[in-house]
Amino acid sequence: MHVCSSIIVGMDPLSELLGGIRAEGAVFNDAVLEAPWVLYFDDRAPLTMLTMTQGSGVLLLPGGGEVGLKGGQTAVIRGNEPFRLADTAASAERPHTEYWITCFDTESCVPGRAPANGHGEQDATSIFVGAYRNTGRRHERLLRALPPALVIDEDPDACAWLDTSAMELTDRRPGTQALIDRLFDWGLVCTLRAWFDREGQDAPGWYRGFADAVVGPALEAVHSEPFKPWTVASLAAEAGVSRALFAKRFTEVMGEPPLSYLTEWRMERAEELLSDRDLTVAQVARAVGYADPFGFSAAFKRRRGQSPTDFRTAAA
Repeated sequence: MHVCSSIIVGMDPLSELLGGIRAEGAVFNDAVLEAPWVLYFDDRAPLTMLTMTQGSGVLLLPGGGEVGLKGGQTAVIRGNEPFRLADTAASAERPHTEYWITCFDTESCVPGRAPANGHGEQDATSIFVGAYRNTGRRHERLLRALPPALVIDEDPDACAWLDTSAMELTDRRPGTQALIDRLFDWGLVCTLRAWFDREGQDAPGWYRGFADAVVGPALEAVHSEPFKPWTVASLAAEAGVSRALFAKRFTEVMGEPPLSYLTEWRMERAEELLSDRDLTVAQVARAVGYADPFGFSAAFKRRRGQSPTDFRTAAA
């Protein structure tokens, strides 16, 4: 007889938001580049993660922002505009060697490798880069919480995704690209958690709240089962505290009352579900906790300024 035990893990806000975004075509570029050089990234992805394993450079962001990056650091770049990585900021303003890196269209544009310059491997510039496609709208709340670019020092003891990726690349087998993409998903979670933890009280409420003894159980319940007829009393019961204590603590941590957060989360889920043309408005309404499609439509219009049908038409 086989005995199977399981641990049920509820949905948390960060996991929910990341559920709509996936790495694709992650690449490794290990090159000896003659300065001045500039790497161009033109995937126009909602998020791009770039880890510099060796060397150094400067991220040149749309709008003129500059962010330094050195070996052992990972950057997450937000937005769908092209950006560049140069050996120095000045390199982009004078004649330089250009390289183009893409994760979405490797047939037409692949990482370049410059000829060896005779200076040895200590001069190599090594990067992992992965671009993330979105599969819906749920990632938008995450993007609003991020700066144009964030940089984190990689902690090899916290997340071993880089070592695993490097090992996989040395012995390419069927499924290698898919595995590396999933490792990049792992790396993104590690990087974002490290950044939000570093932000402390400046991190978004939905991130801080999950670790709170009172707010956390309610957030898990709402994100796992948004369709349930939640009330302040039932959410307080999830946390095992009184209704008054729960409402006060939730508002302190999250910056808004429990039912306001619940409604906004339901509307964000509804936006994503409305993109599926196979679902009727009534089905979307039930999926986010409204038994009456008319009540749902009224709530959606109050929050979004247009009816679900008009929203669906405009998003098509």
